[in-house]
Parts: sequence; C-alpha cells; structure tokens
Amino acid sequence: MGRSPRRDLLAGLTVAIVALPLALGFGVSSGLGAQAGLATAVVAGALAALFGGSRLQVSGPTGAMTVVLVPIAAQHGPGGVLTVGLLAGVMLVALALLRAGKYMRYVPAPVVEGFTLGIACVIGLQQIPNALGVPAPEGDRVLMVTWRALEAFAKAPNWTAVALAAAVAVVMLAGARLRPAIPFSIVAVLAATLVAQLFHLEGARPIGELPSALPAPSLGFLDASALGSLLAPAIAVAALAALESLLSASVADGMTAGSRHDPDKELFGQGLANMAAPLFGGVPATGAIARTAVNVRSGASSRLAALTHAAVLAVIVFAAAPLVSKIPLAALAGVLIATALRMVDVASLKAMAKATRSDALTLVLTAAATLALDLVYAVVIGLAVAGVLALRAVARQARMDAVPLERAEHSAEEHTLLAEHIVAYRIDGPLFFAAAHHLLHDLHQAADVRVVILHMSRVSTMDATGALALKDAVRTLNRRGITVLACGIRSEHRQVLKAVGALDLLRPEGHEYATAHEALAGARTRLQRAGVLPAVPVQNARPDRSTREGSVR
Repeated sequence: MGRSPRRDLLAGLTVAIVALPLALGFGVSSGLGAQAGLATAVVAGALAALFGGSRLQVSGPTGAMTVVLVPIAAQHGPGGVLTVGLLAGVMLVALALLRAGKYMRYVPAPVVEGFTLGIACVIGLQQIPNALGVPAPEGDRVLMVTWRALEAFAKAPNWTAVALAAAVAVVMLAGARLRPAIPFSIVAVLAATLVAQLFHLEGARPIGELPSALPAPSLGFLDASALGSLLAPAIAVAALAALESLLSASVADGMTAGSRHDPDKELFGQGLANMAAPLFGGVPATGAIARTAVNVRSGASSRLAALTHAAVLAVIVFAAAPLVSKIPLAALAGVLIATALRMVDVASLKAMAKATRSDALTLVLTAAATLALDLVYAVVIGLAVAGVLALRAVARQARMDAVPLERAEHSAEEHTLLAEHIVAYRIDGPLFFAAAHHLLHDLHQAADVRVVILHMSRVSTMDATGALALKDAVRTLNRRGITVLACGIRSEHRQVLKAVGALDLLRPEGHEYATAHEALAGARTRLQRAGVLPAVPVQNARPDRSTREGSVR
C-alpha cells in the first residue's frame, strides 16, 4: 500500500469520530470522568503513535483497562489511578529495555479469546447503572454492582435512560451490518443528545461540564507514602497494557500486507504514553483493537493517521466541550454495550470450543476468571491451565515400546535363544517430569530376561526428572541381576544424564553403544561369557537348561 497523506488524514478523522464516544464512555466508567478519557486519547494517543512500534496502532482508554481501574479508583481515589498509570508507564519502559516484547507471542489463542469474552461481559455489565439511569452503586465487583443497580431500577424505573441506551446500541449494531463504513456510534450519540435536548427528557442525565482545555501538566497527584500499596495494581496495569497493546498491534499486522510491528518499541511507546497521560489527568492507556481496526480499514498507511486522530480530539476538547457535556450518560452506555457485543467473535469462539477439550476448558476458565476476579488473575489462570493441559498432551506422546531383536548374523535357533534372554525397548518422545515415571513403569516390570537394551535415539527431550527416573529404573533392574545396555544416546542429553549419575550406570564395561546392532552384539557377548549362550554357533553346540540359567553380571 503506497503512503498517502490525504488518506491518512481522512483515516485519522474517521477514527476520531469513532473514538470520541468511547473515550468519553471509558473515562466515565473508570471513575475519573469524561475529561480523563479525552485527555488520555489526546496525550497517550499522540505519544504512542510517535514512539510506538506499530505505524497503524491507535491508542487510548480501553474497556479492558477500565475493568482494572474501577477497583483502584474505589480504593485509592483518582490520585491513586494517576499514580498507578505513572508507575505502569515506567514498568513498560523497563520491559522494553529488557526486550520482553517477544514473549507476549506465547500467549495461547484460547487464553486471548477467553480474556476477550470476559472483558466484553464486564464492559457490558459496567454500563448497566447508566443504561438504567440509576446512580452507580458502590463496590468494585461488577456482578454485585450490577445486581444493586437492578434493585435500584426496580424501585424507581427510569425508562427514558433504558430507551436511549437501547436505541443507541441497536442503531450501532444494525448500522454496522448495513453500512460498515459509516461511524454509527457518533450518529447515534448525536441523535440521542438532540432528542434529549429538544424534548427536555428528565431521565437523560448528561455528562456534565467539561473543561475547555487540557489541564497544565502536574505531579500534584503523587503521594510518595502510597507508592508501596500501589505497586501491585501498577504491575497489573502494566501487564494488561503490554498484553492488549501487543495483541492489538498483531491484529493490525494481520489486516495488512507487509506490516510488522516491533514489540519492544511498542512497549516503549506505550510506556512513554502512560507516563505522560497522568500528568494531564488521563487514565492508563493501551493499544485499542477496535480503533486500530477502523484505522486500517479506513486506509491508513502511516503514523499520521493516529496522530490526526489525537489532534482532532484535542480540537474537540478546545472547541466543542459545551456541546459534548450535554451527551446523555445513557447514550454512552449504549455505545459501550454495543462495543462489548461486537467484541465477541462468535465464529472464533465456536472454533475454539470445537478444536479440543483442552482449548475449550482454557477459554471458559479464562473468561470466568475475568468476570469473577480480575484481568491479570484471569490471564495467569488461563496460562496455567493451558500450560498444564499442554504438558499433559505432550506427556501422552511419550511412548516406550518393545522392539524385535535384529536377526543379522544370527541363525533362527540362535535368534530364538537370544529372544528368551534379551528384551529391547525404544523410547519415543520426551523423557521429562510429566511423563518419565509413567513411561518407565513397564521397564521396572521387565522379568525373565538377562539383558535389557534401551534404544534412546528418539528421545526428543530430557530433563533432570526424566534422567533420575531412568537411573532409578536401571538400578532396580541391576539389583535383580538384569544388565541394562543403552544405544543411541543423543549428545544433548549426555549432560543431564551425567549430572544425575545415570550415565555412569550405562558406561561401565561398555554398557553404552552407538547403535542397536552394536548393543545387541554386546548383549550376546555377555550371555556367552555367562554360559547362557555357547561360544560357537548354536547348530554345533546346544547349551543345556542348567547352563542357560546362569546369571549375567
């Protein structure tokens, strides 16, 4: 795609129109007010566009971040939210300098889908008080707040607010299907505002007065004595900002040909944005998936589009604050409810649910944790569940099978005799903590043989637990008079076998061989020395039963 300043300017204007009601709504939802959402969109949006690692990313206040900020605002007040944003910005810059961006790509898709579903549910539930036209109940648990809002509505119904919220949501959802290119969010909000003003609707409580300019930068909110208690929330905010921003940048990459973001540079840009936004009264920001998608679809090809989006919002702050202040809160609630519904990709959820049981379980648990706990715990739980299930799947791939002995250089009679006293096993797959003891269980049960040969060339990986389990199995067999020979040990596994002492058990007297053929020859020699096999071909000399029952040492 060739770069076109005109196209970028138009894309930026389109994104600003879409972003305005979202910035206002998320500012209100965070507890710091609509002006905080606008300040975030302007300041963080501009800095992230300039210094971030994606040329198409659009940053600002988001629903996911709002979910985390609500309990922080309830417990620590507006100053606590601003301090958390500043600390989170510092942490993001540190992550960028540590080049931690590449690790975010390892988050499994079911965790991301469950996370997104949970966020959508929380965002929708957060809007229930404004959509019902009741004062926001106290509390930081969204399910409890929603229940209290429903109780308040039952006592004093406000059907005006319900009608406005429902109308805005329906217009947005229907319009997106019929005319995707038209920003129906701003159209619906303007229409709701005009109706509320023309008919003097009492139940349509407006946003309220907004400042006509951004405040001067200040660190007046910073309370050094509260830094210790705000460190944990700041880590949560930084983790969420990193996850959502890099996910959004990846979405932008997937929508365009030849676009690849720099994850570490993106973290750096988001860090600077979050360090600056609190100075102007803004809440923590992240890359915004919905706005980034609008930016790409509108033809953006450079950072100019995201910068234009921030500039247009700044002009609105300066020139249209009195008009914006008249927007009904119920209308903004409708915008966010529609946004939450559009976040849910039903086709993707169905695909994950049908993929494997492990994927479905990971998705459901992540979504439930997002709704019941908080976003960082949800991601941790999702990653833990996905990791355990993945280990289980990998462990199931490990096998140990009995393999037939080679017949080369042996007559049929001698081969039969060898098979009575030698058993060979081939280990396939990983020999590690999740599979080792189960895998080697059959090895412990080997009986009525003189020699066990282990084919280890197909062991894909080995850890200390696997090596110790192998050592224990070899010792058990040695105590029962069974010699264990190994062949095909890979060079990368020697260190761990040596470290735990397992290699020493396989090395004495040439117990370790390069190939299966050499191992079988070594086993045959041992049986001959013990008198179990004759030193001459079997057809010329057949040992009696008493001779064959000698032990192999």
